[in-house]
Order: sequence, then structure tokens, then C-alpha cells
Amino acid sequence: MVFVHIHLLFGVASSLVIHSIPWKVPCPHQCVCQIKPWYSPQSVYREAPTVDCNDLLLTQLPTSLPPETQTLRLQSNLISSVDQSELQGLANLTELDLSHNSFISTHNLRVTDLPALLSLHMEENQLRHLPEAAFSGLPNLQELYLNHNRLRSISPGAFKGLDNLLRLHLNSNHLMIIDRRWFHALPQLEVLMTGGNPVDTIQDFNFKPLGSLRSLVLAGMGLREISEHALEGLLNLESISFYDNNLTKVPREALQKLPGLKFLDLNKNPIQLVKKGDFRDMLHLKELGLNNMEDLVSIEHSAMENLPELTKLEITNNPRLSYIHPQAFQKLPRMESLMLNSNALSALHRQTVRSLPSLQEISLHTNPIRCDCLIRWVGAEDDKPVRFIEPQSTFCSEPPELKARRVKEVSFREMADSCLPLIAPSIFPSYIQVKHGDNIALHCRALAEPEPSIYWVIPKGLRLTPSTKLGRYQVLTEGTLEIFGVTPEEAGFYTCVAQNLVGADTKSLTLKVEGSGRAQITNNQRNEDSLEVHDVKERYALLSWHTGHNIPAARISWTANGSLEDHHKHSTRILAGTRGFNLTRLQPGTHYKVCLHMGPNDTSCVHLRTKEVLLLVPSADITPVFLLGVSVFFLILLAAKTCQGRTMYDWKEFEKPDSTILTQEAKAFMAPDSLQQYKDKLSKGSGKVPSDAKPVQDVPGPAKEVF
Repeated sequence: MVFVHIHLLFGVASSLVIHSIPWKVPCPHQCVCQIKPWYSPQSVYREAPTVDCNDLLLTQLPTSLPPETQTLRLQSNLISSVDQSELQGLANLTELDLSHNSFISTHNLRVTDLPALLSLHMEENQLRHLPEAAFSGLPNLQELYLNHNRLRSISPGAFKGLDNLLRLHLNSNHLMIIDRRWFHALPQLEVLMTGGNPVDTIQDFNFKPLGSLRSLVLAGMGLREISEHALEGLLNLESISFYDNNLTKVPREALQKLPGLKFLDLNKNPIQLVKKGDFRDMLHLKELGLNNMEDLVSIEHSAMENLPELTKLEITNNPRLSYIHPQAFQKLPRMESLMLNSNALSALHRQTVRSLPSLQEISLHTNPIRCDCLIRWVGAEDDKPVRFIEPQSTFCSEPPELKARRVKEVSFREMADSCLPLIAPSIFPSYIQVKHGDNIALHCRALAEPEPSIYWVIPKGLRLTPSTKLGRYQVLTEGTLEIFGVTPEEAGFYTCVAQNLVGADTKSLTLKVEGSGRAQITNNQRNEDSLEVHDVKERYALLSWHTGHNIPAARISWTANGSLEDHHKHSTRILAGTRGFNLTRLQPGTHYKVCLHMGPNDTSCVHLRTKEVLLLVPSADITPVFLLGVSVFFLILLAAKTCQGRTMYDWKEFEKPDSTILTQEAKAFMAPDSLQQYKDKLSKGSGKVPSDAKPVQDVPGPAKEVF
């Protein structure tokens, strides 16, 4: 990522390799004198006469330094002070490296008359404090490196006199605040690195004096949030890094204050969701990094919207990231490279890929890819081909018949056009413990075709759908269950259900509140699971039950006429939160035993008998016209059967499952006691079908959830 390649921002030609050559001058004892390549802070190349006295255990500067010296390297010695007299005569000295020595105070760095000095390295010393005007004798200094010292405090005017400073490195010290007053003396500063200091808050307008700043590194500081005005005034900032902090959400308001931002690093932060609008209208952003996030689970609808210059997006090595909304990316016309490897993604929706018209390459390896339907864009002929990065390592994990196949080798015809929802296990822990009074958000996401709906079942057995708000509970549209001010009453078993027309998937977790025991199902609760029959007809029965707890593994079974034979036994799974079923495809005039199984020791059963199929009994008040119509009806049926080689109509045809869709008028025809009512409706409606006619049932399977 460009975030760590700061040299690219300043045009450093790092690929240029020039070898050192001997510098034939009298060289100090044990030192090495050579002509070496050197780049100025503004990336101007020079061949610099260099004296290298590194790693010699020196306690003071060597004598007899060549007057032409431009670079003096004294790294890894035991030097604790430098006097101006020791550098007298070095009018061309441009870089002085005193890193990894024994300085404890800048008072021991008595260097003033060095007009050509541009770079000063003081890394890895023992500095604890910077006093006022600590470097005032170096008016032309452009680079100052103070990394890995022990700085705990910096005076407000410590950098007075450094009007030309371009780069300031304060990484890995012990600073607890970043003081805005430091920067009033640095109007030309372009690069500021303060990472690795225990600063947990950036104050409003903290960097406002730095109008020329182009790169800011705030990595590894323990930052928990970035306020709306924290980055105010950085109008020329192009690169910012929040690597390895404690941010739990994208600082969208603060980022909107950076109109020129091109490179953004949010890697290694405990952000769980990238939400709608988090990266909206960042008009010059080119590269974005969301890598190495242990808690990231979802990229939501329109999370990245209207980023006209974004060309590279890295979302990798996030072990719980299992969901990218089909419309997560909106108006990204220049996106070329999409890196999604080493996540928990089961698929990348076709709509997501189609929303990126300039996409050239994609990385999906090391993900549990489903090759059943959602990845069909890989082989679709009407889609623009996209190059896979490491295609030899991009395998199918599901379904079993395609497992271990390379994704690129699975043809479009081998994939279905619909598939079951799948809630990734990585997004869903099995156990969570929270403190009394905490707020908690439980996230549930699933990809499927068609798009699934999501609901939750809480420990009391209540079913909560999106947009539901009940007491301390609220379910958001995306599928997140929020619980506000958790008490021991909310402890227990929670189940998420993702369901579409193909089927459903469920995942459950146990929530424990500190100070309360594990949620237990009491005997009183179990007694509430009584099965009741609400309506019984010839071919269906409506059942319901009440429950005071959440049992996701429930099922319902039924047996005809007390049969013990396996082929007469039927059973179906019940989704969590279901309180009723329409048991269909039953046989008329048959006894059934129906049981609700809520657990190994919790079964409730009822006995019922379906009604007989009643045939038409002619009545004297039936008009000749009506009888003629009925006769014609049966003649047509008889003719149809004769054409099939059968001479007698079989009344059992009405007993077949596909003959159970009955309208109101058909029911009247089958039941003589309602015939007059039916005739009255016909006469009032001029022979039209009654307006309240509707199917009794139209489900293809043996049982249907009704509420």
C-alpha cells in the first residue's frame, strides 16, 4: 500500500542503484570515507562525500574530519554530547546521524553554525524532554528524526526557529498529548509522524496550523475516536494512517474535512461494520486499506459511494468478514483492483462485480467460497472477464460435489440460479458475556439467491423482525439485534434465522450477563409448550402453541392411524420463533397423532381426525339449468377419462394433493347444506365468482409456517 511508501509521494527514485566509490582523503581512524548517493529531503539526488563511523563505540566525535564532508554517520556509538568546536570547519555538512547514542538532553547538542545542515538524526537516544527553542541554531533544517526516545513532554515553543522544517518524526516516544502550539513554528511542514505514542484522543483543531501538511501518521496510538473537527485545517493532506488503533467506527465526519485525501489506511482497528456513507463523496481518494481487522464482519449497503478516483481497495486478512452487501459499492467508476483474500467470504455477489465497470483484477483466495449460485458471474459470458490473482489457490468450499475445485474451472451451467441462505460461523460466536448495563449489538448477515430475510428469536421465545423495537430490543434492517442496558432478564439463548424461498439457515448464541447465572428453562416454561388444534378440514389442520423460551431445534411429527411403520411417520423442522403450522396433504376421514418436540424431554401431542369428503346430494329445488350445467361438467370429465383409455371416472382424483385447492364456490358444490347460499350469491352477482373466493391452502410441501 502507498501508506507506507511515503517516499513515493515525494518522488524518490528508490529503484536507482548507484554504488559507492572511494573518496581519497585522509580519513579518521577506523572510519570509512566514500562518495555515496544521497537524496535531499526534497528528493534531489547528490553524490555526497561521506564519512562513516558507525558501530565503533566512540564516546566523542573523531578528529581530523575532512572539510568537504557532507554526510557524517555516527550511528550506534556511545556519544552523549557534541560541541560546536568538534564540527568547526564543516561548512558543507548536510546530514548528521547521531542515532542510537547516549544523549539525554538537547542541551548537550551544542550545534549552531551549520548553515548547510538539512537532516538531523537523533533516533534511539535517551531524550526525555524538549525545551524551548531546542534546535534554534539550525535555521535551514528540513528533516528532524526523534523516533524511539523517551520523550514525555515537549515545550510549546520547542521547534522555534525551524521555519524550513519539512519532516518531523516523533514516533514511539511516551507523549500523552499532541499540543497544537508545537506546530505554530512549522509553517512548511509536509510530513508528521507521531505514531506509537500513548495518545488516546486527538483534540479539535489539533493540526490546524499545518496548512502545508501532506502526510500524517497516527498509527499505534490507542486512539478510540476521532472527533469531527480533529483534522480541521489540513486542506492539503494527501495521506493519513490510523493503523493499529482502537477505532470502533470509521471517522467519517473527520475524514470529510480532508478534501484532498488520496491514501487512507484504517488497517488493524476493531471496526465491526463499514456502514452506509462511511466513505461517501471522498472525491480524490485513490487507495483505501481495511486489512487485518479481527472484528470486521460486514461491508454494508452503499458503504463506499461516489469515489470517482478510487482505483485500489484492499479488504484482506479479516477472519470474521463474511458479508459484503450486493450494493456495497456505488459509483466507483475507476476501481481496477479489488483485494478480498484471506477473509471468511462465502461469495461475492454478481451485482457487486457488475457495479465496478473498470475492474481488472480481483483476489479471492483463502476464502470459503460457495460455488452453488452466488459466484456465477465468474463464468457468465455476458460479463466482462476479470483476472483472478492467484487463481491456482482460489478453491470452492461448497457444495460438496464442487469442493476443492478451482473457482475459475467451474462452468456457469454447473451453478444454480438460486441457493439457500448461509450464516457464516465466523460472524456468529457461540457465547458472549457482557456487564450489567452494557449495550450490545449482535450481528447476523447472510447471502443467498433470492436475497434472504432475517429475524431474531430472543430467550422468551418472541420473534423480532427488522425495524422491530420491543423494550430493550431493536432489530435493524440489515439484521443486527441491539440490546440496550442489558440486565439479567436478557440473559439466555438467541437465535438468528435467515430465510428465503429456497430454505433457511439458523445460528444461535448464549448471552450471559455478569452477576447472573446461565439462563435455564424452567418447568413452568416447559408447560407452556402445549399443542393446540384450531381448525381441521378434509386435507389440512391448523396447529398452534405457546412457548416462553427459545428452542431453535424444535420439530413437529405426525402419524396416521397410530401406524408404527416408518413410511407412515412424518416429521419436519420448525424454524425458531414459529408459533403455528398449517399441516397439509392429510387424508380425509383419517385419525392422526401430531406431536411438538421442543427438546429431548419436552414433547406435547394431540389427536385429531380430518373431515370426510362430502359428495353432492341432489335437491328438489335445483333448477334444470343448474342441473344441466352439472351434467355437462361431468360429461366433460368422463370424456377426458375415456380419451385416456379409462371408462369409469375415479372419485379418488379429488383426494390427490394437487386437487386440494378449493375456492368458495367449489366448497359449496361439494356441501349440499350450503348450496342455497351459493345460489343466492350467484343470483346477486349475475353469475360472477364471489368476491371473497380464495384458496384454502396453496403450499406445495407437507407443512407450512403460518405465524
